[in-house]
Amino acid sequence: MIRVLQLNVWTGRMKGALKRFLSENEYDIICMQEAVWSNEAPEYLAHLADTVDELKAVSGLEYDVRVSNWGIQMLGGEATMQQGNVILSRWPIESVEEKFVHGEYKPAMNFANKNGASEDQPWAAIKVKLANGLTVLNYHGYWQANPIGNEETVRCMREVADMIRNEKEKVLMCGDLNVSSESPAMRELDFLTDLTKETGTKQTLMNLKFVGDVACDHILISDDIKWSDFTVRKEVISDHAAVSVNIEI
Repeated sequence: MIRVLQLNVWTGRMKGALKRFLSENEYDIICMQEAVWSNEAPEYLAHLADTVDELKAVSGLEYDVRVSNWGIQMLGGEATMQQGNVILSRWPIESVEEKFVHGEYKPAMNFANKNGASEDQPWAAIKVKLANGLTVLNYHGYWQANPIGNEETVRCMREVADMIRNEKEKVLMCGDLNVSSESPAMRELDFLTDLTKETGTKQTLMNLKFVGDVACDHILISDDIKWSDFTVRKEVISDHAAVSVNIEI
């Protein structure tokens, strides 16, 4: 049995709560979005947020891969905080593929234009092949205020789907996809089983930032994977709920 966790960590801003959750719950694969780290000033950033390095340490997982969507300058430009997608694994990572489906990495992201955030922001996916024979894909979906999305949402999801559409290995896909199961963008992934849809899950947000029922966090698997105990956790550790499942490959 492999225990899988999907979580948008909200830049680790609920400091301490996320580390405590991972120290008290054992997982074998963790997919995170909006995770943060700093190569130049890790100790400084750790005073402000739960960082990837800290979360990896408390999770007990040895292997990780990260793709940064953008950097934010700190300490007067002497250091950079990276923000992006992370996969933690109990098994060695044999290969990595990164893909920006919208925009490209920005070393100094400017959030001044909040109304055009989706158009301005880069959106990336990361795929790894693990030594246990599993392919894992982590994607933070292109965001629109409406969880149904738009034509660009569909185009981005199609590019993500192309990364695994013809995959011969067993596939696990996780992500805050920023769309509900009813979105046309999700039809690009109909060759996988969307466990969020399969279980009738209606809500994966904690309503700390946005109010309303939206199940935008998804775990999807190829048909040759068995699953059990799909759970939307109640602990408040982010503006998203932690979503977990057990799989057998």
